[in-house]
Amino acid sequence: MQDERERADVRVTGRVQGVFFRDSARRNAERLGLSGWVRNSPDGAVEAVFEGPSEGVREMVRWCEQGPPDASVEDVSADFGPGREDLTGFEVR
Repeated sequence: MQDERERADVRVTGRVQGVFFRDSARRNAERLGLSGWVRNSPDGAVEAVFEGPSEGVREMVRWCEQGPPDASVEDVSADFGPGREDLTGFEVR
């Protein structure tokens, strides 16, 4: 049985900029076979969209709760929905 596609729009707050959060997220998303993007927000948060197999998307959101070693995550909000299949590859914006 093929895993259902899912999409998560994610916002991560805390000390998450300048700690390789975006590059680490890209590497993990690619390892999980996800499409999407990650970017720094002007207010100091990191925003991301992850799309792909449901279990991979859920694992990526769980990863965001800790982030890379130098990050200090305060909060992660994620809105889940069906995959739209409008993204190809994964990019750091």
